[in-house]
Amino acid sequence: MRIVKDPEDRKKEILDTAERLFAEKGYEGTSVNDMLLAVNIAKGTFYYHFKSKEEVLDALIERHIKLVVENAKQIIASPLSPFEKLLAIFTPQKPEKKSKEGIIAALHEKDNSKMHIKSITQTITHLSPYIAEIINEGIEKGLYITRFPLESAEILLTAGMVLFDDDFFQWSKKEQTKKITAFLAAMERIVGAKEGSFMEFSKVLEK
Repeated sequence: MRIVKDPEDRKKEILDTAERLFAEKGYEGTSVNDMLLAVNIAKGTFYYHFKSKEEVLDALIERHIKLVVENAKQIIASPLSPFEKLLAIFTPQKPEKKSKEGIIAALHEKDNSKMHIKSITQTITHLSPYIAEIINEGIEKGLYITRFPLESAEILLTAGMVLFDDDFFQWSKKEQTKKITAFLAAMERIVGAKEGSFMEFSKVLEK
């Protein structure tokens, strides 16, 4: 017997179930029928909320990015310096800092490359404008010099998300330390900060 639920509750249940199945079976290995059986709903109920499995994936990534953006907004509104704000934005992007549950677990499972790539591109698209806000704050305070705040944000976020994602690279501890130092040096040049401005934060990123 199927239980009638509020549409928003049902939609969340489908998303939560899909998130779990994608982590367990992979995106490609999970069918709409798998979701129907796991949630115990009819096809009509599923298609009322989502047109396809890919639309479920998009909704999951959107839900994850909303959390990332909310975190960015809190950082922007905080009393931290523009240096500390940039580092606070980038620290959660390191794989060892990510939660291994939910959508993050699903993204890093084998055969979920489609999910992973889409998540990276969507994160860059939606998070970069907030990073640009921080860069603009630094420019206003005379700490940064760049004509390209948004593009600088996109470059840094793309580099950080790929370089420190262990699905792409598996650095040794020594290599990672060197990459972090180089990344901070590159960040200084890209945003036009004084040399050494970010180096005191290298130990934070290494943790």
